[in-house]
Amino acid sequence: MTTTFSGIDATKHLIGGQWVEGTSDRISTNINPYDDSVIAEIKQASTADVDAAYDAAKKAQAEWAAKPAAERSAIIYRAAELLEEHREEIVEWLIKESGSTRSKANLEITLAGNITKESASFPGRVHGRISPSNTPGKENRVYRVAKGVVGVISPWNFPLNLSIRSVAPALAVGNAVVIKPASDTPVTGGVIPARIFEEAGVPAGVISTVAGAGSEIGDHFVTHAVPKLISFTGSTPVGRRVGELAINGGPMKTVALELGGNAPFVVLADADIDAAAQAAAVGAFLHQGQICMSINRVIVDAAVHDEFLEKFVEAVKNIPTGDPSAEGTLVGPVINDSQLSGLKEKIELAKKEGATVQVEGPIEGRLVHPHVFSDVTSDMEIAREEIFGPLISVLKADDEAHAAELANASDFGLSAAVWSKDIDRAAQFALQIDSGMVHINDLTVNDEPHVMFGGSKNSGLGRFNGDWAIEEFTTDRWIGIKRS
Repeated sequence: MTTTFSGIDATKHLIGGQWVEGTSDRISTNINPYDDSVIAEIKQASTADVDAAYDAAKKAQAEWAAKPAAERSAIIYRAAELLEEHREEIVEWLIKESGSTRSKANLEITLAGNITKESASFPGRVHGRISPSNTPGKENRVYRVAKGVVGVISPWNFPLNLSIRSVAPALAVGNAVVIKPASDTPVTGGVIPARIFEEAGVPAGVISTVAGAGSEIGDHFVTHAVPKLISFTGSTPVGRRVGELAINGGPMKTVALELGGNAPFVVLADADIDAAAQAAAVGAFLHQGQICMSINRVIVDAAVHDEFLEKFVEAVKNIPTGDPSAEGTLVGPVINDSQLSGLKEKIELAKKEGATVQVEGPIEGRLVHPHVFSDVTSDMEIAREEIFGPLISVLKADDEAHAAELANASDFGLSAAVWSKDIDRAAQFALQIDSGMVHINDLTVNDEPHVMFGGSKNSGLGRFNGDWAIEEFTTDRWIGIKRS
């Protein structure tokens, strides 16, 4: 079946400037995770389609990079305007394809627009340098140039934003881009971003999208000889595989990996308990907890643990859960049956390992109501692993030193938060947490387009946003000039 929505064809791939059907024998059914309605049936991309997309990108990239900076800036900025102009249409797509609630969908479009506007300034911010030489009569110029072609692999949880977060800066500094969106979100992660930049004026071939099964095109997408950088956002196990393939699977290329998280939310003894409890409820359950920065562990000083737990449980019980299209809903459906099955297993294991159930809502289809567990210890799976669902654990810390120890008792280090009325105390505590990002008296879920974004440990490599994105999507080239 073919479904079009305001000129968006949910069954096509943009390859070399043409919207075409995939040439794989596989057909995927794109399903609304809330009501199981069929959005579209898509003939998937094959390895031949990947070849065609990368070849077109390689041919088009040099001319795109040679365009005046002001021209590229104007095109990227126009893409940001188009995101806003098509906001309501894109909101509906995010709701029906990714299970986003209306508020989350609007937030996602805002984030995508912000990084696109920021990226529009990048063409004028790419700077080289002239360095002295030890050789008389010689000059050393270091040019900062586009890498060439960038392969972008995006996830299903924030599909629009997490595609555009790589696509916009990569294009802005002169690269061509090929997107491989998640199989669950081929439209919001692939078709819509490609259509937005195409309509903004990006030339044919400079942006393409190929939606296909990872088992068929995934390795080929990474090991292909054309891309110089693979930007991947997703789980840590898959990210490890991408990194290995990028180094060992063919011509060596760089990787930018934004991977999993297990964010601690630390409540110190002098925190504003009411505010912290409300913030924790939002940060744990926004988009069903399906965010790499979602609060996974609430770590509370023993002096205020019981007071916090009581107020947190009350806040969670009042979270609106249900139809993601309804105004006010905070928790909608999880993305697919595989995620649902994994969450059910985690719930049963938490009980078996001795966690106390404080809140246990029903499970209706893919709608998992919020679950809160207390008496959790750092060796339990619910505290060790990334949850990616509406389940949250509360751990009691003996004191501030123990709270820091618990916060670091994870292989992940993407985002964290600490709550205290003493900002200097909180800042000193934050420096003890081995995490790429720590926020004081705020959510762990934070993203600003001009401030670096990235993690430590198993949460990834590289940095996004602002000057860090410019460095990520360009490379230095030394041109030595001997004049005499």
